[in-house]
Parts: sequence; C-alpha cells; structure tokens
Amino acid sequence: MEEDYKDLKIAEKRTKVNVVVYVFLSLFKLGIGYFFHSRALFADGINNSTDIIASLAIVIGLKISRKPADEDHAYGHLRAQTVSTLVASLIMIAVGAEVFYNAVYSTIFFKAKAPDMISALVSIVCTVLVYVVYRYNRKVAVKIKSLALMAAAKDNLSDAWVSLGAACGIIASQFGFPWIDPLAAVIVGILIIKTGMGIFKESAQSLTDGFDSRQLDAIVEKINKIEGVDSVKDIKARVHGNNILLDIIIVVSSKLTVLESHRITEKIESMLSSKFKIKYAIIHVEPALK
Repeated sequence: MEEDYKDLKIAEKRTKVNVVVYVFLSLFKLGIGYFFHSRALFADGINNSTDIIASLAIVIGLKISRKPADEDHAYGHLRAQTVSTLVASLIMIAVGAEVFYNAVYSTIFFKAKAPDMISALVSIVCTVLVYVVYRYNRKVAVKIKSLALMAAAKDNLSDAWVSLGAACGIIASQFGFPWIDPLAAVIVGILIIKTGMGIFKESAQSLTDGFDSRQLDAIVEKINKIEGVDSVKDIKARVHGNNILLDIIIVVSSKLTVLESHRITEKIESMLSSKFKIKYAIIHVEPALK
C-alpha cells in the first residue's frame, strides 16, 4: 500500500505541473487571440482555462486519495481520484458546449476580419509544448497505472490537436477564407466535448464497478492453466483508484488438504502479480463435487 501512496504523490506532482502549464497557455492564447482577432485561438485559450480548473480538481482528488484507510474507509480513499476525474470531465463538457455555441453563432453571423499570422505561430508553438507534456504524462500514467493522470494526459493530447486545428484555421484565413477561423473554433468545441465525454465514460465505468470482460476472460484462462485448479467457478473485478480488486472462486479436488489448496491460491496470487500487475485478490476455494 505504501507503494500506491508513493505513486499517487508522483501523479499529484505531475498534475500540478499541468496547472502551471495551462495557466501560462491560457493567458498567452487569450491575450494573443483577443488582440489579433482570432476566434479559434481565443476559444483554445478558454479551453486551457477550463483545463486549469479540471487539473485542480484532479490534484484535490489525488491528495484525498493519499489519505490512509480509516474507520469509515476500510479500503482507503483511492476512489477520490476517480471522483475528481469525473468532475473534471463534466467541467470540460460544459465549457466545450459553451465554446461550440459561441463558435457556431460567430460562423453564422460572421463579421470579424482575418486574424494575424502571429496567432498561427502561437498555436503551433503551443501544440508542440502540450504534445511534449502529453507524452511525458502518458508515460508516467502507464508506469504507475494512474487513471487520473491518464485522464490529464488525454486532455493534453486533445489540447494539442485543438491548437493544431486552430493554427490550420488561422493560416487558411490568410488565403481569403477568414470564415474558416471561427469554423475551426466550432471544431475546438466539438473536440473538448468529445474528450470530456470519453473521460466521463471511463470514470463512470470505474465508479459503477464496471470492468472489461475481455480482461477477465484472459485472467480466467491463466488461472485454469495453474496446476491443481479444476475450474474457475466465479470471478469479479473492480477498479479501486489505480488498483484492481479481484474476488475469485476456484474449484479444486476434494482430496487436497487445506495446506495444498492454500499453495494453489499462492500460485494464483503470484501469477496475477507477474502477468497482470494485480496485487489484491480474495481467492475462495471450493471442493469438486465428484
């Protein structure tokens, strides 16, 4: 469990870096977008401002997750990071809808002039910066199996595509198609909503104890190959923070002693740890009725 809390601390630090990056990007894009009349860049800046709120929500969730188990939380507070990720996704969806509405309105009643090329340069630079942050966050998230940090990484990737789309819209406007800039802002809004919906779905799946049936099938297949296991009678799994909790019922020969049955469960636990990185499993043994 100590290792889990250490990983949560790493995820919290990385998300704090996200907050700093997004504060810089938001102020930079909003300022450039406003002064150089780029609706796409301004919408991208609004997107980054919501990323600040979303990242702060994740930071709070990760901080709460590191609280140890107590009388009311026997399994600890690890799910707090999932709750915070869900809150962050709702924030993203709400702001994405606002950006989409304003962008559609601006496209239909277009009156603005073409934005300056400096806006495109800003978007390209920001695209590269956010993509670098995404690659690093994703690498750390995979390593420590943090759903919260992975959600932040997905948001980073979405922002990189959004900035690139804004740059394309601004450049196109320089060639006699100024209406493409606000149209690009429409796409920005759609991408924000899409990313938010994806993160919401994953968080809701975890909070409602949903689990990938294909992964369960793979686990059962491996358990059945362990010597002494007649069959897997039942298996349930749920995600708890960055951990997977398993409840397994196996059937073994009724002729085995308690010690022999126990050794089989130890083999299963060892396999789960090495093959699937699962450290928490409750294994119930039942005798074969023959």
